Amino acid sequence: MSVAIDQRFEKLIESGKPVGEVIAVDKFLVKARGLQPVRVQSLIMFEDGSKGYVQQVASDFVLILHMGEKTLVSGMMAVVQHEELVCKVGKDFIGRVINVSGEPLDGKGPIVPDSVWPVFNTAPPLYARKLLDTQLESGVVAIDSLFPILRGQRMALLGDSKSGKSALVTQLTLNQKNTDQIVVYALIAKRRSDVDSLLTQLQENDALKSAIVVVSTMFESLITSYIAPYVACSMAEYFWQECSQDTIIIYDDLTSHAHAYREVALMSGVSPGRDSYPGDMFFAHSSLLERAGRLAKNGAHLTSVPLINAAGGDISAYLPTNIMSITDGQWILDMSIFRNGIRPAVNMGLSVTRVGGVGHTKRQKALASQTLKLLADYRQAEEFSHFGSELAVEAKRALVVGKNLFGALTQSPTDIYSFMAQQLMLDIILNSEDASNVDVNQLKLNVVEYAAKVQKDEDFDKVRDELKQRCIVELKK
Repeated sequence: MSVAIDQRFEKLIESGKPVGEVIAVDKFLVKARGLQPVRVQSLIMFEDGSKGYVQQVASDFVLILHMGEKTLVSGMMAVVQHEELVCKVGKDFIGRVINVSGEPLDGKGPIVPDSVWPVFNTAPPLYARKLLDTQLESGVVAIDSLFPILRGQRMALLGDSKSGKSALVTQLTLNQKNTDQIVVYALIAKRRSDVDSLLTQLQENDALKSAIVVVSTMFESLITSYIAPYVACSMAEYFWQECSQDTIIIYDDLTSHAHAYREVALMSGVSPGRDSYPGDMFFAHSSLLERAGRLAKNGAHLTSVPLINAAGGDISAYLPTNIMSITDGQWILDMSIFRNGIRPAVNMGLSVTRVGGVGHTKRQKALASQTLKLLADYRQAEEFSHFGSELAVEAKRALVVGKNLFGALTQSPTDIYSFMAQQLMLDIILNSEDASNVDVNQLKLNVVEYAAKVQKDEDFDKVRDELKQRCIVELKK
């Protein structure tokens, strides 16, 4: 069977790069001889233009993981393109949808890269890092007010399937169109409907202009699903390290990545460990997530948000515990809370942020403490209310305020609130003398307008009182 030889392949041959021959093919596993001397993770191009990278180097052959969609055949030629696996990076990728090879999928024409970047780059050492101190604005009340994330932090998002994980990170992505940050969104082994859903939301809300979406679907080679998060991280690293640009990297999701890696490892003959995952499963994720942080040389941040599917809500399983031990906190979504109509369905008892509180102001810290205490009182009062006995005044108030709080904490994916809007809402709900007089829906409708009036800290009390009066008046009418 004749194969059209790619022009780039011919140029590599002419430049004197090592050339080899394919001697065996098993789906995406390709054995080639004649490529030595070659290093592990070297980027290889085959004569049809498809690519792969070296996984193992033996004395008489090289094992290559093929990233192309078409199956190769024995006798085809291969050439070393780079001595390490690299991806194309550059500012022109912003606002585009691309595949793992850096090729556009949005029909907007070719993308000219500024440079290339190592896919399996090492994380910056401790001495090259700086302490975190700036809160990242997600626009989600439950996140920013109670379990905040700092720029440069690694925050895991865990939950059962269909518990709202993707919706939450979509909200975070939408809000960055109002900030100076770029979002690199890695879709790992997704269905095409999931890809279309995300892109539609980003385009309708004009958020794609500050994002790069790296797509790998479940219909492509397992190798593309495996390297997709590393490619996305490399693109984010380029902006972070070379352009001094604050960047967020979202991995949706690392459970699919782990499944792809397990299958690749088992087919490659790697000895299986716990849950049949390879022994270096922890390293595969830790080496990826440790590439986030804040650089001392330019003060720029790379924030990492990995998503993990906790089947049946079991966060004590192998993968969830692995990720929780690598990250600086976790948001845990609960299906029972989701079924009660609260979005996002954040579990207040299990979620935690280990460094996020550093970015809170005094007012934010006071409101967060007050909110968590009130929610605990609300749960207790709700339990007592089931007995049908007369409740104390404090318990009655906790029931009313608690319902108002859950009303404020419930957001649709397109609802975004600034830090100031969140503080105004929580302050009014928590500190109104008669909680039953506060119309939460009216409050949410008007809070964005009133938050814009707070130009300095001294304006807060005046604006809060004006907003409170408006909400109460509207209810009485």
